[in-house]
Amino acid sequence: MVADELGAIEERLRHWADEERCDLVLTTGGTGLAPSDVTPEATRAVIDREVPGMAEAMRAASSAHTRHWMLSRAVAGIRGSTLIVNFPGSPRSIAQAGGVLAPVLPHALDLVAGRPSSHD
Repeated sequence: MVADELGAIEERLRHWADEERCDLVLTTGGTGLAPSDVTPEATRAVIDREVPGMAEAMRAASSAHTRHWMLSRAVAGIRGSTLIVNFPGSPRSIAQAGGVLAPVLPHALDLVAGRPSSHD
């Protein structure tokens, strides 16, 4: 758990990417419109490159389940060799978003790490 504070989130993301060298960091929550929802800003502050298709796919997956899908400001991006993905806070929405991303994650992680990967 990380406090809903920009600096705290940025610090943890940098730690997991740079020191722990995690291949994948998944965040949950903080992607809405409330003043405390600063996870996308923290993520953008630490990533080198954005992966907009992942965030778009998560929003699209939610669109069939909630009329609030378009309020998500989730971000996905790369810092070094770490893929960082912001998931929504709702467990049901996490399952929907995870379901759409799961099939592409192995390929994405191979590419981010510079490993050979089939494009099939």
